[in-house]
Amino acid sequence: MDDQIFSVSDFAAVLNQTLEFAYPSVMIEGELANFKVSKGRWIYFDLKDEYASVRFFGTVYNLPGPLEDGMLLRVRGAPRLHPQFGFSVTVQSMQPVGEGSIRKAADLLATKLEKEGLFDEARKRALPFAPARIGLVASDESAAYADFNKILNERWGGVEIDLVNVQVQGEAAPGQIVAALEMLNQQAEVEVIVMTRGGGSPEDLAAFSTEQVVRAVAASRIPTLVAIGHEVDISLAELAADKRASTPSNAAQMLVPDRREVSAGLAHSRAQLAHALQSPLLELRQKITAAGTELIQQVRRIERNAQHDLLLKRQLLMAFSPAQTLKRGYAIVRQNGQVVRSAKAFDASLPADIQFADGK
Repeated sequence: MDDQIFSVSDFAAVLNQTLEFAYPSVMIEGELANFKVSKGRWIYFDLKDEYASVRFFGTVYNLPGPLEDGMLLRVRGAPRLHPQFGFSVTVQSMQPVGEGSIRKAADLLATKLEKEGLFDEARKRALPFAPARIGLVASDESAAYADFNKILNERWGGVEIDLVNVQVQGEAAPGQIVAALEMLNQQAEVEVIVMTRGGGSPEDLAAFSTEQVVRAVAASRIPTLVAIGHEVDISLAELAADKRASTPSNAAQMLVPDRREVSAGLAHSRAQLAHALQSPLLELRQKITAAGTELIQQVRRIERNAQHDLLLKRQLLMAFSPAQTLKRGYAIVRQNGQVVRSAKAFDASLPADIQFADGK
């Protein structure tokens, strides 16, 4: 049996067909080595273990964030044999694994984004009070989703929730979370976006510290509230959000008031308002009563003064009346019916009518 003879390019093509059929996508885990970025777009690196090393090729868009040699990575890719450059794996997705590598990647990304101002408090917005419609990014099967709904309905109720169901951990999580944020930002009636999940290991929470998720949170036109149920480590998405909550339940408490507290507060306010209105009215009534009393007294004083003045004038008039003058010894002399006012006007040849106080 004669052996089939291949050209180098044909043999490479056969191998690629075999690889594409047998391993269209493969997940490989190893230590990062020889990492470099070329022309600001292409990335090259090796993954190695104690016995072997494999070359990888991809674009900067595959990066979960800044990387350093020595990190433990899990990479999904398609193995290929390039005719000129040899065997490599084309990157489809990648993420740090292991607590040390995840923390290191998060620290590097945090430093980068902090320099860009994504975590600045000055750019953060207040959350709306008692929003009527909430966009929720969560897993619909999670305890976080159930807890958030429960507390929200217990405290307030009547709030519309637009849930976008996503994976909150694993390889697909970052892309789904970003797509959910973008979709909710297109809905005009959504007043706030809540992104939540329960606690977990650093690997479980890693999606919330990937660069694409953190940037999507920071770029949201709608105020954001991120609630990851893990107090030990704060995800970078929480730092980029307008507000963070310690748990899903705490997120619900931050968004809506307790209706019982509101009712008690309204009752107290009504009592205060009634008291506030009653006090001025009572004071005004007292002032009106006092003013009325004073007015009556003034009227009485005016009346007494008028009576006294009238009496004085009457006495003055009486004092200067003709009758009173006659009583003081005077008499009225008339001739021809006319009062004689001087001695020159008296005619001795005519009869005179003399009137005294007690008669003529």
